[in-house]
Amino acid sequence: MDIRGSICALATPFTPDGALDLDAFARLLDYQLGAGTQALVVAGSTGEAHMLEQHEYEQLLAFAVRHVAGRVPVIAGTGEAGTAKTVALTRRAAELGADAALVVTPYYVRPTQPGLARHFAEVAESGGLPVILYNVPGRTGCDLLPETVAALRDYPRIIGIKEARSDDARIAALAELARPDFVYLSGDDGTAAQAMLAGAAGTISVVANLVPRAFRELCDAAVSGDAASAAQLNRALAPLVDALNGAPNPIAVKAGLPLLGLGCATPRLPLLELEEGAVRQQIHRALERLVPSAVAA
Repeated sequence: MDIRGSICALATPFTPDGALDLDAFARLLDYQLGAGTQALVVAGSTGEAHMLEQHEYEQLLAFAVRHVAGRVPVIAGTGEAGTAKTVALTRRAAELGADAALVVTPYYVRPTQPGLARHFAEVAESGGLPVILYNVPGRTGCDLLPETVAALRDYPRIIGIKEARSDDARIAALAELARPDFVYLSGDDGTAAQAMLAGAAGTISVVANLVPRAFRELCDAAVSGDAASAAQLNRALAPLVDALNGAPNPIAVKAGLPLLGLGCATPRLPLLELEEGAVRQQIHRALERLVPSAVAA
């Protein structure tokens, strides 16, 4: 399975009254496919997975699989705090047609490194899907260390890692672990170009929801080692990336969806819609520069 390049961590559009908006989701999927996005993550953290009821999760994932129809890999977010629940959700995602599972480190419970190794091994052996590890310590309260990742690479169904730590040392350590059967993917838009130039095979991106074509161009340049072009493209995207960091994900990215005709800005509680103010204005200005025709429409 070729999971690399520009990968979008899809937002989940809701109607103003809080229901799934599958019409808007279809437009978002088409927007991604038309712009060259190379894989799609459904019901990850950007997709408000933990705000979805089980039947909504299944409806959303099944819809994405049908709509994409094999054109790019569909990766399902299946990480839960407990191992048994994660295995069960991964099996269900496999039944619904997902190509791989993105499995975040168990949140809140703060397992040890041996516990993390056992957790991911169980999911890989029993979940029925290829597994992409997902490390995002700022959200989960635990950090999957490179030495644990190195050991997990030897499980045939563990095919890569999305690493959201953005420090230089972690980028270098994960780049050293990449090999043909194990991809390193950046999980941080702000340092994505740096990570890909260092050896990451791609990026699972939030900003790609809004500017998939521009982000694909950045990924192509950085993965190919074209540092000058990557730097130029990164500078163009930086104002939007910075604006999206102005509120907890996915609050800010969802504020950009209405400007592109891709749904309303409302997340689910306990998240609130982005207020009018400086961050919303920054998003609007950045999108006016990057996709002026869409914003004007």
